[in-house]
Amino acid sequence: MNRLTAYLARQFAIDAVILFGVVSFLLWLVGCLRSFDLISVKGQGVATLGWQALLSLPPLALAFLFICVGIGMARALQALQSNHELHIVHTVNGMGAMFRAVALVAIIGAIAALILSNFIAPYAARQSNKLTNAIAADLVSSTLKPGRFTQVTPGVLLLIGGRSGTGQIKEFFADDRRDPDTRRTYIAESATISRTSQGYVLDLRNGSVQYDEAGRFSEITFDRYDLAIEQLTALVTTDNSLHDQDSASMIMQAINSASWSPRVTNTLVERFAEGLRVLGICALVVGISGFPSGRRTGFIIPMEAAVLAMGFIERGISTYSPTGPTSGALIMMVLGVALIFVRTRPRTMPGMVA
Repeated sequence: MNRLTAYLARQFAIDAVILFGVVSFLLWLVGCLRSFDLISVKGQGVATLGWQALLSLPPLALAFLFICVGIGMARALQALQSNHELHIVHTVNGMGAMFRAVALVAIIGAIAALILSNFIAPYAARQSNKLTNAIAADLVSSTLKPGRFTQVTPGVLLLIGGRSGTGQIKEFFADDRRDPDTRRTYIAESATISRTSQGYVLDLRNGSVQYDEAGRFSEITFDRYDLAIEQLTALVTTDNSLHDQDSASMIMQAINSASWSPRVTNTLVERFAEGLRVLGICALVVGISGFPSGRRTGFIIPMEAAVLAMGFIERGISTYSPTGPTSGALIMMVLGVALIFVRTRPRTMPGMVA
């Protein structure tokens, strides 16, 4: 790597890393504010608050990582344009160094996006589920106030009548309305929390489970009923989601079972599309801003706003395109390569008039 390539790559990377760090920190603060009921209602500490907000950050980071890389590269190219360094790069045949620097930053950004989507985000989802279950268990066992309805998670309300000296809960009640088609109500004379290898479990005694499905009511009575805390803390009812399973495990399971289900394939394609988004937006930004301009007047659209618009359009295309989540990224790559080809092709000089 020559000095010019290293210099340009450093300029592209610095702005992208700073922007990504600032946005991540702001989103972490927003997550802390949204989860502040952990302290005010659920009796948890500041460390738990910060850790839960951090675990919720990877999915959000994936949404704006390629935007930060694109804006960082656009800002660096605009700075090179304003101080005429971009003109010098082109006049001294430094375009090869510039393209190598762009490729280096784009590949590093794509690798970071793939690591984040395939490994870090699933790990954070697993840890978040464990933390949520632990908070719910602590809420029920020690923090929940007798005679007061408390929302353990959106759509789930808990009520207890009291506690005995041995930690046993008296008059347990839980109302689960997360599923719009089914309402579940758990009622028991007593309950005890225990921890097993699968997680926290509520041991309900002498009660009933009531179901209300589209106006049809049914009830099951029991002497003993083991209710996993996870069933009360999941944001939605169990749907065998793969969001908390890393891609390596999914691929190994598919190879061992010799069966690639559509859900596994779609999940892997969506995760690997994050890397393509970084490559696509880098190609498009360089095609637009990677060449010096002599314009001095007129209205110029800020490239930061243009990159945001690109990201919004790409997400819309990838979401609604029948060809899958890689459509928007591939379109950006094709447009970027086409712009670079058009702007680098040799041009004939017009004849001089005496």
